[in-house]
Parts: sequence; structure tokens; C-alpha cells
Amino acid sequence: MNLKGITESILQAWASMLANKMRSFLTILGVFIGVSAVIGMVSIVQGLNKSMAEQIESLGSNAIYIERYKPGIQIGDGHRRDRNRKHLEVEDAIAIKELCPSLKAVSPEKHWWQPPEGNIVKYMGREANHPDYNGVMPDYAVVNNLELDRGRFFTETDMQFKTYTVVIGKDVAEALFPAEDPIGKVITVNTGKFMVIGVAAERKALLGFSMDNYILIPLSTFMKIHPTDKGVHIAAQPKSPDLMDDAIDEITQVLRLRRGLAYDAENDFAVFTQEALMDLYHQITNAIYLVMIVISSIALLVGGVGVMNIMLVSVTERTREIGIRKAIGASRSDILWQFLVEAMAMTGTGGILGVAFGLLAAMLVNATTPLAATVSITAIIVGFSFSVSVGLFFGIYPATRAAKLDPIEALRYE
Repeated sequence: MNLKGITESILQAWASMLANKMRSFLTILGVFIGVSAVIGMVSIVQGLNKSMAEQIESLGSNAIYIERYKPGIQIGDGHRRDRNRKHLEVEDAIAIKELCPSLKAVSPEKHWWQPPEGNIVKYMGREANHPDYNGVMPDYAVVNNLELDRGRFFTETDMQFKTYTVVIGKDVAEALFPAEDPIGKVITVNTGKFMVIGVAAERKALLGFSMDNYILIPLSTFMKIHPTDKGVHIAAQPKSPDLMDDAIDEITQVLRLRRGLAYDAENDFAVFTQEALMDLYHQITNAIYLVMIVISSIALLVGGVGVMNIMLVSVTERTREIGIRKAIGASRSDILWQFLVEAMAMTGTGGILGVAFGLLAAMLVNATTPLAATVSITAIIVGFSFSVSVGLFFGIYPATRAAKLDPIEALRYE
């Protein structure tokens, strides 16, 4: 079939759809739903991926994390020996900093959650919204790319004398000090009194949730207040990205020696980077992709069956037309391609409408929710291509049936 014939078949298909609007709408509804689901969900998931990558990057451009377990591993999983792993201690962090020449900074951290509802932080009758409460050392600012909006961060003097000082996030500052400078003010943190020495600069939100609702106190002070809290989380930063692998090797060697592991024993700790965190996140989003594929496939299958059904009806309705075309010289391939193009035009129209609706849904999500949706050109091309492919696949049988009609019998058809 030449270009003119393809164009005529497409126009004829559209004319048929306009003449039977409700029937055509119901026919392409499955294709429309499948494609719009693909476009909308891919846009949202890719937006979330971008947002997560930016947030993890903001935690430190080349941060290394040292924990008891790998990301995604539950404490109850695995062998009993693994469940009873020793906690990481402040002394481990100090040894890592002293014995790993590739490292620029090492940050041991402790986190506290006041039961039952969360941490209570107050000032003059005003209360923050249960912020995170962490004990940190001066290197925390380096490893976590923490910038201050005002005031100062902790020093070794604060560590040595276990000062009751606090650095607060932007949300806490706005909740407690809506119209005054927080620096030098004394706030209540759970049951203790702390003087504000710094206010951290604002950070980007993660999946619509603020990252500025926290307070930081000196780690030595934290350990004095909560002596029974076991273990620390450790983050480190190499002197340059090129030294990342060397730094990981050095950290691993130091911890193996400190824990007395035999040369052939597995590590009873985990050393990982942002890539491991992104891999864990991608495992979650891959499950979303799988659900999306299943839903869209079912919708496209239903749409394809509908297209096959309506094309079979169309073949029956146009039997005399097919006979006339064959009588004046149309070949089997001409008839075959005529009906295939019509089927692909029908599902392609559903695909175009699905793409438009999916993009509209993504824009709506961007405008009305904190979630970020990124429109993907690849998803648009794939979604439209699949819609046309559905028409091609499910149009083969009706088109073949039309092409095989005997012209004499077709002309006799009433």
C-alpha cells in the first residue's frame, strides 16, 4: 500500500470513529487507560527517582556509611550470629579517623526518639512538631554538607565540656522563634535546657516531606543524657572522590582488626555509599513499575480484544464494499493493509488520547502535590508505539478475513 492509500485508510478510520462515537470510545477505552497509566506512572516514578537522587546527593557528594547491617536488611534476618552483631561505637569512629589517611572527616551519630509521641521541644509556650533529635560531632557538618543560616556549629570544646548547646533546623526555628533571633535563647528539649548556638540553612524537601525538622546536640552531651543508648551510626567522607575505593578498603581493614575477625571470616558490619541507598530505592520503584506493567497490559489486552471485535463487525458491515474493491482490481494485500491501517489508526488515536491524559495527570500531580513528576519523552514514544502495536496485532485476524473474502460472494452479500 502506498502513502496515499495509507492516508486514505487513516482518514476513513477516523470518519468511521466520528460516525460511531460511543462505539469507538468504548473500543479504544482499554488502550486509552493502558497508555495513560504508563505515561502517568512513569512520569511520577521518574520524578521521584530524580528527587531521591538529589536528596541523597545533598547528604554528601561522596559520603561513605558504616552500619551494623546493609541497607534493607532487618535485624531479625539471617543467622543468629548476624543478629547478635556488635554495635559500632564512638571509639570505632575515632580509630577510623586516625588510621584511614584517605578520609577527610568522620561523623559518628546517635538518634533519639522520645516515646510515646516523639521529642518535645518548647520555648515560651511554643512547641516544635516533634523534631528528630541527634547527637553529633563537629565533622557532621562536613560529611553531611550542612550549612548554617546563622550562628556557629559545635567545636571540640563543646565535645570536651559536654555543653548543653543545640543547632536547630529551619522548621524548628520557625516554630519556636517566628519573630525573633534564636541565637542565645534557651529551649527545652524533652527534659533538658539547651542554648541555641546555630540555625541550619534550609534543605530540599524529600518526597514532599521537610528535611529541616531536627535538632542537633554535641554527641558527648547526648551520651551523658542517654547513657543506655547503644551504638552509633557512622558516616565518613574521603579527601577526594578518587579516593573512595581506598577509603572503603581502609575502613574495612580497621574495623576487621578492631573486631578481631579472622582473615577468612565475613565482615560483621556494612560499608556502603549512596549507590547502595539508590539501589534499595530502585528495588522499591521497580515493584511499582511491575504493578504498572501488569495493569497497563491488562488494559491493552482488553482494548485489543475490543478492537478485534469492532474490526470483525466492520468487515461484516463492509462486505459489499470489499467485493466492489476486489472487482475493480484491488489485491488481497491492498484489502489486508486497508484494515490493518484502520485498526492501527484506531488504537493510535487511543494512544494519543492516553498520552495527553497521562501528561495532564503528571502536570496535575506537580501542581497539587509535593511529589515531582518528570515527563519522559521515551515513555511517550513507548506508550504510543505499544498502542499502535496493539492495533497491528489484534487487527491481523479481521484484516486477513477481509482479504480472503471471495469477491463474487461479497458482491452477493446483502
